[in-house]
Amino acid sequence: MLVERGSLRSAAAALRDLIPPDARLFALTAPPIRRHWASTLRQSFSKAGCKIEVIVMPDGERSKTLAELEKLAAKLVSLGADRGSVLLALGGGVVGDVGAFLASIFMRGIPVVQIPTTLLAQVDSAIGGKTGVNLKAGKNLLGTFHQPLAVLADPDVLATLPEREYRSGLFEAMKYGVIRDPAIFELMELHRDALLRRDGALLEKLIAECIRVKAEVVSADERESGERRILNFGHTIGHALEAETNYRRLLHGEAVGWGMIAASVIGEEMRVTDGATAERIIALVQAYGPLPKVSVDSRRILKRLLSDKKTVGGVPHFVLASGIGQVEVVNDVPPRCVMRAVKEIRTLSET
Repeated sequence: MLVERGSLRSAAAALRDLIPPDARLFALTAPPIRRHWASTLRQSFSKAGCKIEVIVMPDGERSKTLAELEKLAAKLVSLGADRGSVLLALGGGVVGDVGAFLASIFMRGIPVVQIPTTLLAQVDSAIGGKTGVNLKAGKNLLGTFHQPLAVLADPDVLATLPEREYRSGLFEAMKYGVIRDPAIFELMELHRDALLRRDGALLEKLIAECIRVKAEVVSADERESGERRILNFGHTIGHALEAETNYRRLLHGEAVGWGMIAASVIGEEMRVTDGATAERIIALVQAYGPLPKVSVDSRRILKRLLSDKKTVGGVPHFVLASGIGQVEVVNDVPPRCVMRAVKEIRTLSET
């Protein structure tokens, strides 16, 4: 993993020892990223005497489908991709998830390099080897584990990120402060204005620290059978909110932001989270807002939770904060607590 400002311009040099010299290279991206950064990546490899074929997929969460995956696989075949090819996923979380899934199953598996271009992807989705596409019933219900050959995170590419997308990534970053490292949480409390201005040095530090935490957790539990579940703080209700709004109203990080508030409410109800901790978490989420309004039915969210891929035996698991930097996985949350939490975030979103 490489976190370094300007590293996209030297991508070929950074990956030289990892990619076989005779490998055919394909870059999967989306239209906005192609417009801003595809030529930079191409030029880097062109200087090294390598050609990259660029494949473009539609932008947005609604493109994470089996139908789109099949189209992309057919495109690879038409361009002459073989078992010695390498796929570079240049984009945000959607491109990374779909690209890595495609690489994991194309000709029974080819290497993938993650080059995340959103803050959310740099701190989270590009790390850890999870891939996936959505079904109507829920998010990422089909997928594989396929560790990337490398992850190249360049904070400079965030300069072109729309403001809402950037803030979405900050919600995902603060999760790491809650689940493992209080220093990340405190950094975000103390340096809100600088982070919102996209201060380069602070961003580089924040991204590197988030990646460090995720790498530690994933290396201890690659297949999400134990400790890795703590990474789902804010995601249980967050994923349900995304699915219930048909992936149109909320960006992923925004849904996680509401999910962290909901988890704090549930944590207080379950007497896992003390009032001061819940207040700090909710205040930090709101400090990096605004978050979109959520007008959802509590009972429908409860129903969505039962089809979440992390639900086992019909029992949803919740990650609840027992302090800043420490969480517990709880599986005995009563439906009334879930419904109260959803009602609370609905009320907050209207103020």
